[in-house]
Amino acid sequence: MRLRITHDTAYRYEPAVLTAMHMVHLKPPPTRCQDRLDARLQVSPQPTSITESLDVYRNVRTFFEIAGSHDSLRVRASSLVETYPPEPAASTISWDAVRDSFVYHVGAEWHPAAEFIYPSTYVHPGEVFADYARPSFAPGRPLIDAARELMQRVHEDFTYASHSTEISTPAAEALAQRRGVCQDFSHVMLACLRSMGVPARYVSGYLLTQPPPGQPRLVGSDASHAWVSVFLPDLAAQAGGHGWYDLDPTNHRDGWSTPGEDFVRLAVGRDYADISPMRGVIHGGSGHHLDVGVTVEPCTAATLAEAPPL
Repeated sequence: MRLRITHDTAYRYEPAVLTAMHMVHLKPPPTRCQDRLDARLQVSPQPTSITESLDVYRNVRTFFEIAGSHDSLRVRASSLVETYPPEPAASTISWDAVRDSFVYHVGAEWHPAAEFIYPSTYVHPGEVFADYARPSFAPGRPLIDAARELMQRVHEDFTYASHSTEISTPAAEALAQRRGVCQDFSHVMLACLRSMGVPARYVSGYLLTQPPPGQPRLVGSDASHAWVSVFLPDLAAQAGGHGWYDLDPTNHRDGWSTPGEDFVRLAVGRDYADISPMRGVIHGGSGHHLDVGVTVEPCTAATLAEAPPL
């Protein structure tokens, strides 16, 4: 499936911002289930400098600086991605065997997945999450089955409600009220998995959504999406180290490396704080208004058409 994504971010400042530095995670990486065919970033006003690098999780991040006074900022990330369906995943390792393999002991070899067990900015494992998760984690049960059931329970127990939470809403609050958006569902599921001692990471990206029958696709009406990956060591042994299995509790979808070919990955991290689409530091501009618009659509072109000026 070939998908074109346009992600627009617009700020209006009052009073004007004097100088600004920003970092964005808006460039899809090549993965087992997606190829990046094209990617472009437009910024207005024109940045004084712009650089690109990989972070510690090998996500593409772009830094830009605007040295002059400005009362608005527009950022457009345009991407063209070829996606593929997930491969079959044959995993039988039990969740408690995975838990035990990541328990620290003297002389243990460090594994990169280990850092996805511990607390992070928005995910704080604890007994309240373990209590919710335990019905799915019978002793000796394969981790892939336990994680799938946990995903299904979050999907069924929680109500998707736009504007019911904020970016900073604690996962414990989302668990208590049983409502939120994809970010909350993912943070809750991460806290549950980590509370059981298994590595799990946050994934940001996009999902191709279909308009109602007979209705046109509305430009800018889509949104960024988020889901979860759990680490399965036996899958990693089969695939040269790639053992991350994706689960989307918002839509009850799962698969090895991706929940489906209608998903596009942007970045992975411990939680939203690691890979927010855009963050920055500004001097001035004590008040601001933010608008975000995302469009995900099927595309037959080989490259992105030249975009009009912002």
